[in-house]
Amino acid sequence: MTTIPTPRPSGSATEADRLWLGHAVELAVANVAAGGGPFGAVIVRDGRLLATGQNRVTRDLDPTAHAEVSAIRAACREVGDFALTGCTLYTSCEPCPMCVAASLWSRVDRVVFAADRHDAARGGFDDLAFYELLGADPTTWPTPVVPAAHPAATAPFEAWLGKGDRTHY
Repeated sequence: MTTIPTPRPSGSATEADRLWLGHAVELAVANVAAGGGPFGAVIVRDGRLLATGQNRVTRDLDPTAHAEVSAIRAACREVGDFALTGCTLYTSCEPCPMCVAASLWSRVDRVVFAADRHDAARGGFDDLAFYELLGADPTTWPTPVVPAAHPAATAPFEAWLGKGDRTHY
């Protein structure tokens, strides 16, 4: 498998970054004590806390209930928009590929993390393996993801493009 290197941010973390990361780490530790996974996240805009999230995968029986996704969902509800432009996501651990994608979709300006994917792997989590998997040939993945031709495959996009009052994103 191809190894995808851990990104290293350009520039230094600020004192505010360290404070918000501390809050995310505290949420993660508290979540472990409450029976959840060791992940916490906070979303901040203009120095104001918008939302927090903790890993709720096992509690909610929801494999998408990662701390980052939970925080993004709560922040979007708080601001009344699906875009979080102007926000920073602080997370106790480097986001997994799903959470990176959620961060991109939500349009946060920045993601700052404490522990990295190697730390998560040492803790027994699949983040590193998923990063490596996504760099591999999809035909080697343990879950087949295959295209299937269908005559109406583009109908949803045609309906979308024909809808004059659609919300662009």
